[in-house]
Amino acid sequence: MATSVFSVFLYALVTALATGLGALPLLITRDWSARWLGISNAFAAGLMLAACLLLLYEGAILGLWRVAIGLAGGMLFMLWSRRLIEGHDHAELGDLKGADAKKALLIIIVMTLHSFSEGVGVGVSFGGGESLGIFISAAIAIHNIPEGLAISLILVPRGLSVWKSAGWSIFSSLPQPLMAIPAFLFVSFFQPILPVGFGFAAGAMIWMIWKELVPEAVRDAGLSASGVIMSIATVLMILFQMWLKVA
Repeated sequence: MATSVFSVFLYALVTALATGLGALPLLITRDWSARWLGISNAFAAGLMLAACLLLLYEGAILGLWRVAIGLAGGMLFMLWSRRLIEGHDHAELGDLKGADAKKALLIIIVMTLHSFSEGVGVGVSFGGGESLGIFISAAIAIHNIPEGLAISLILVPRGLSVWKSAGWSIFSSLPQPLMAIPAFLFVSFFQPILPVGFGFAAGAMIWMIWKELVPEAVRDAGLSASGVIMSIATVLMILFQMWLKVA
């Protein structure tokens, strides 16, 4: 059993580390004008929206009402989190301060919540056999790369270095190895609450998309450009997810 638990932890840790790879494309440019900031927000919103759709789809298959409860809970949690963060006028995150730090904290909170669900998914999948667990872990690891890009698209334009953004991306995914082990050991307990976790993560991301990312994207890049870029990012991410399922 000890070896099996270690294997589950190791595979889940790889999925977390893969998130940091998403920051690497941002090594290409350091020129972040207001328009590029809007474009990055729109692209990140599209990636996150596609992830939400997948979470809701997978959750609905397991339990429609449970995913709906989780969805509402995720939105309410983000509303509470924003009010809590807004109450601290001197928020800081590394080199970021003020409004930029608050925005960064929100995106990290959102993606960390998402990682809890993915960690449970990894652990539950290993409960169905090692081959299934390895396949799900590989799919989540690849899926985490564009999620890391989404995080970095928020952090880097606001002044955080690419390497620090990669570090925060990995940090947001650390719940995956932490949650995978108890989920593996207690599959019968975690499986029924998995759709609630999916819905909760989706609700948090949807709140972040429409309350934070889209308004800023429209302000900085314009409505038409933001809509086109967000749509392209969403479609690309959905196609990517479909490819993972059939590959």
